[in-house]
Amino acid sequence: MLSKIFLDSKHPISEKSIDADALKVMHRLKRHGYSAYLVGGGVRDLLLNIAPKDFDIATSAKPDEIKALFRNCLLIGKRFRLAHIRFGSKVLEVSTFRSGQTKDSNLITHDNEFGTEEEDALRRDFTINGLFYDPQEHAIIDYVKGLKDIENRILRTIGNPTMRFCQDPVRMIRLIKFQARIDFSIEAETKKALIENIDEILKSSPDRILGELFKILETKVSSKFFKLMDEYGFTHLLFPQLSSSLDGDSKELTHRFLELADGQEIHQPEKNILLACFLYPLLEKKIQSTYLDQDKVPHLGEIYSLTKELITDTLVTPFPRFPRWMRETIAFILNAQYRFTPLDPKKRGRKFKLMSHKKFPLALRFLGLRSFMNDRCAQEYGRFRRINNRSKL
Repeated sequence: MLSKIFLDSKHPISEKSIDADALKVMHRLKRHGYSAYLVGGGVRDLLLNIAPKDFDIATSAKPDEIKALFRNCLLIGKRFRLAHIRFGSKVLEVSTFRSGQTKDSNLITHDNEFGTEEEDALRRDFTINGLFYDPQEHAIIDYVKGLKDIENRILRTIGNPTMRFCQDPVRMIRLIKFQARIDFSIEAETKKALIENIDEILKSSPDRILGELFKILETKVSSKFFKLMDEYGFTHLLFPQLSSSLDGDSKELTHRFLELADGQEIHQPEKNILLACFLYPLLEKKIQSTYLDQDKVPHLGEIYSLTKELITDTLVTPFPRFPRWMRETIAFILNAQYRFTPLDPKKRGRKFKLMSHKKFPLALRFLGLRSFMNDRCAQEYGRFRRINNRSKL
């Protein structure tokens, strides 16, 4: 397949918007006779006027050749080595062009062979992620018609969508992520393949799926994303307990929490708070049916037991290696709500002991989300913030 080269008059990317160290790395590789490009999401985001999270580089240089050029380079990986070039706390990932499996049969069994730059472009998931940027020529190199799809705001797989989803079903999750994040339409054949092959997601490693979901929780589009997950049926497959327990009211409350969390003026949302957004409506529902409907008021120990059971059923059962520290943090956030606003209003709890806990700020932030929907929560949120601010003086 012939590439199309678009010079700077045909695209909006300016070198001023590219990380200076990434430019240094590419220019040094080129000076030593290698080709080197900015690739993937970095190019896509620059074209969409979004600040890239990463500036990944692909090159014709082999890993040992990259290491020989950069003293601040560490090679990682066993099956396919990647170069991490460190500048202070910043790490730039540099990969050698690789080829990809193209047979229409099984899951990807190898993706660890060196290849050409064209093969490297064709092995990528979607056309919007298959563009290369050459800083020396100020040009975009396009083997996959990705620039046209970005201009038309279309999401499309590179190659046959059914084959690509069956090779790596996690691509379906990534597709929905991009739909939520950049609000592009899914091309008809790609959407048809997504719907017809949804069950393929169960063949993927739970760890890989969880890793992708964690990335999405950091993008401030969690509400849009999980609405799409519901729409396509992925919530039912990946979180069966959550899907069966969320009815109309609790589902609406969950999405309201997620919208509020997404809208917070912070650099990056806190994954534990976002996961608490899913579980809090279910915990409220469980407390209501187990205790309050029976004219009983549970004590904190009973609430904690319900919380642990809920976390196990909804998160650990589908994802057995769900991090223990995250489970404990989510449990603390949820249980602290019943110390902020006890079910028995006469009980105030020991606020100073609660406030001394290292995870208290996360619990207080979740109370802040609740404060938008409940006057009592708003009063308690204001009270605890005032006490917390005075304790810092």
